[in-house]
Amino acid sequence: MASMTELAISEVRDVVPGQCLEDLLPGAVHLWQLRLDASPAEVTANYSLLSAEEKERAERFRVERPRTAFVLTRGTLRLMLAHYLGGEARDVQFRYEAHGKPFLRGNDKVFFNVSHTDGLALLAFARARRLGVDVEKVKPDTEVEKLSERFFSERECRDLRQLTGDELKVAFFRVWTRKEAYIKATGEGLSLPLDQFDVSIAAGDRDALRATRPDAREAERWTVSDVPMQSAYAAAVAVAETL
Repeated sequence: MASMTELAISEVRDVVPGQCLEDLLPGAVHLWQLRLDASPAEVTANYSLLSAEEKERAERFRVERPRTAFVLTRGTLRLMLAHYLGGEARDVQFRYEAHGKPFLRGNDKVFFNVSHTDGLALLAFARARRLGVDVEKVKPDTEVEKLSERFFSERECRDLRQLTGDELKVAFFRVWTRKEAYIKATGEGLSLPLDQFDVSIAAGDRDALRATRPDAREAERWTVSDVPMQSAYAAAVAVAETL
């Protein structure tokens, strides 16, 4: 698996409007969290940064809450990419891979990924490394046993069966976010079956990708690590060793 000594994964920092951002250096992964409870004026300001296609996409949301989350997240993504690229937020242009993962048009040096859940978004940035993030609100009523048996690998299910109660629920979200971060990083999304690779269930594991199938060597290309968040959320990041 990718050596953590080659990566400098930052702690999660809050996005603050107008803040001065540090440069994105080779080997660094910047992580930012965005609260999705902005004022109407902030939503309007972010909406003004979007492309015509993004505005059309926002308007297709029938419910205000997910529409607001999209506008705030995409507007903030544009502002932060503009800083890292040394340009203007409105000039950032996206293209999309076969399974919908966005990337920068005309730039193969800055990589990014975004995830949002109930009330919070997580954004990740790196140079010359594919990456993916996932953040999930930990919901006590989630049917973790049922979902585990349906989606997780045999090895993961076997490990989770050793746990009960709150410990099981926390471990389930730990596994879920690690797996989601990895499939987002690869760009394959849900076209890559979740039972085709194994992650560990242990807390604090900084090399959580255990095995990949059918190519066992693929696991060596990636670092999958938890992202420390406030207790109501679970998150993970997956970063490629090289392009």
